[in-house]
Amino acid sequence: MHLSSSKSGAVLPPGPDACQMTRAQLGQDPPQRTVLGVLTENGQYRRACGQEVTTIRCFSGSENAFPQAGKKALSDCDVHVPAKQGFDIYMDEPEQEDRNSFPGREGMAFEDVYEVDTSTLKSDLHFLLDFSTVSPMLVDTSVHSPSEDASDFGTDVINVTEYAEEIHQYLREAEIRYRPKAHYMRKQPDITEGMRTILVDWLVEVGEEYKLRAETLYLAVNFLDRFLSCMSVLRGKLQLVGTAAILLASKYEEIYPPEVDEFVYITDDTYTKRQLLRMEHLLLKVLAFDLTAPTTNQFLLQYLRRQGVCVRTENLAKYVAELSLLEADPFLKYLPSLIAAAAYCLANYTVNRHFWPETLAAFTGYSLSEIIPCLSELHKACLDIPHRPQQAIREKYKASKYLHVSLMEPPAALPLQ
Repeated sequence: MHLSSSKSGAVLPPGPDACQMTRAQLGQDPPQRTVLGVLTENGQYRRACGQEVTTIRCFSGSENAFPQAGKKALSDCDVHVPAKQGFDIYMDEPEQEDRNSFPGREGMAFEDVYEVDTSTLKSDLHFLLDFSTVSPMLVDTSVHSPSEDASDFGTDVINVTEYAEEIHQYLREAEIRYRPKAHYMRKQPDITEGMRTILVDWLVEVGEEYKLRAETLYLAVNFLDRFLSCMSVLRGKLQLVGTAAILLASKYEEIYPPEVDEFVYITDDTYTKRQLLRMEHLLLKVLAFDLTAPTTNQFLLQYLRRQGVCVRTENLAKYVAELSLLEADPFLKYLPSLIAAAAYCLANYTVNRHFWPETLAAFTGYSLSEIIPCLSELHKACLDIPHRPQQAIREKYKASKYLHVSLMEPPAALPLQ
């Protein structure tokens, strides 16, 4: 994956040969660092800790790169900066009606960064996810059931028949408390929605490589969006936040989560273990340790259990729901329960030419007219995904265990009138 250094630049995919290149083929050259982009200049203001003096921190965007031996760091800014720059994250001002936002305005600094030779930086960096070499942790595939995805809704505790309505009511209340801000990206000074899309696409690849559960991916994206809703992050640290989010979600959801060293490895050692653990610590503080967040996946599994459908419809609904993770706008303005309902409707219409059954309308309280706006957005996302550079979700659902549902042609138009 490729990202231009300009904030408004287009997001372009790398060539197929670049993604398949192994370290052995690269010879003695050091592996290319996995970062989202280069920050050329970003003057940030923060109040010095314990002082009343306002200082300017200047970032070159190269704080994640390692220096070459025998070279000294060069400064990109006119303002004098210490040799070891701090990693500053600035919190957004909490809204009065949002009491779940992380309180305070003070900056949090990470000092474990490196001096760099900025003359060696390139303006364009690539996202590489090379799993062809030996991993520091050999994943034991025997601990994963081959039919795990197919039986998710059969074993999940949220689908206990006797308590289904009470559980659904609780999740509907909780999804409001733990939802991210709909348009938080407008307040981010240095990252764009395209960078977030690349990051989520990469998280899907990570989940597939280590056979993580679907709920782990949804939780990781939820943690990421809630964190970014109240914290401003430099683009050079965005992947660190995403890696910490999926690390935390794995610890919460998986029986056998990958080791911390494994998450360091998948970033091509862009970040150190210490940096990752400190970001995980910060993530927990910002989220106030509220990790039990309802996701679109949980509601969709409830709907599929409540209203039985064929396996193809089930897999197609999961595919459509997962596509909503890629775009913060427009899908963050919809509740997870509504996105799940729209995904069910689109899959049901594509396969069975029916939209929203009366039983689910009574169970959820959603009428078809309430679902139509989100349904239209999901339909547009399905039509656009073959032409987008981010193909991880589509490739995932091309597998035979999902009945190749991503290859199905969605209807050209929906009779929503």
